[in-house]
Amino acid sequence: MAAGTNIRTYFEGTWHDGDAMIIRAADHGAWLGSGVFDGARYVNGLAPDLDAHCARVNRSARALGLNPTVSTEDMVQIVWDGLAAYPKDTAVYIRPMYWGIDGDVTAIVPGEDKTGFAVCLEEIPMAPDTATTTLGRTQFRRPVLESSVVNAKAGCLYPNNARMLREVRARGFGNALVADAMGNVAESATANVFMVRDGEVFTPIANGTFLAGITRARHMVNMRGDGMKVHETVLTFDDFLAADEVFLSGNMNKVTPVTAFEDTQYQAGPVARRVREMYWDWAHSTA
Repeated sequence: MAAGTNIRTYFEGTWHDGDAMIIRAADHGAWLGSGVFDGARYVNGLAPDLDAHCARVNRSARALGLNPTVSTEDMVQIVWDGLAAYPKDTAVYIRPMYWGIDGDVTAIVPGEDKTGFAVCLEEIPMAPDTATTTLGRTQFRRPVLESSVVNAKAGCLYPNNARMLREVRARGFGNALVADAMGNVAESATANVFMVRDGEVFTPIANGTFLAGITRARHMVNMRGDGMKVHETVLTFDDFLAADEVFLSGNMNKVTPVTAFEDTQYQAGPVARRVREMYWDWAHSTA
C-alpha cells in the first residue's frame, strides 16, 4: 500500500527507488497474514525513538512466531542510510517489516528458517499543528491475547480497525473511540488516547488489549517531568464525556487534539499544545 510519495524500499540487502515488489504469491505472509511492521518518523533531520521502533518490530515478529533476522542496531543504520537520499526538511514515514515465507507441514505455522524483511520509506507530510479530529462510538472492540496477537504490531489486526473507522466515518466522525473486551475505553482506532480533567491527565491502563505506544510512553515521561499528574487507569466512556480536553497520541502526527466525542464538544486545549511542544523539545535535545 502506498500511503505517500517518493518511496524507497530496502530489500535483499540494498535500497531501491520506488515501491519495490517484495512478497511472492505463495509467501506465508501473503496468504496467511504473518506480517508485522512498525512505524517511525523522520522530520527536520530527526528520527525520534527510531531505535525503540526497530526493537519493537523484532518483538512483534517473535510474537507471531517469526524469526527476526536484523538486529536493532543494524536496522537503525539501514534506515539512516535510506534517509540520506531525502532532503533534511522532508517528512518521511519509516516502516520496517517482517513476514513469513514458508509454512510447516500444515502450512498454518510460519517456518522459522526464512523470514522476509524490508524497510519502506514514504514521504508523508506531518499534519499541521491546527489539525484536529472527532470521535464516535463503534460496536467493534479490541480483541484479547487469547483470541488475537495483540502483543504485536501485526497487519492482521488492522481489518478490525478499518471496520471501526468505516462505521464512525459513515456518521461523520473522524475516528473511533474503542472499548476493550470489558467495555472500558482502550484507545482510538488509530492511536492511543489521553483525557484531561481538572488539570490532571488520564490514559487507559495498558491491559494487553491494545498496543501501548512508544510515543504514548514518551509523552507520559515528558508530562511527568514537567510536573503534570498523569494517571494510567481504567476509564469509561462517561469519563470521556466529562473530560475537559481529549487528545490522541500516535507516531504519525504525535499529538492530535479531539474537538468532539459524539455530542460532547471540546476545545483544542492547552495540555495538548504543551505535550506537542515538549515532544519536539525532547526530540531536538537528543539529536
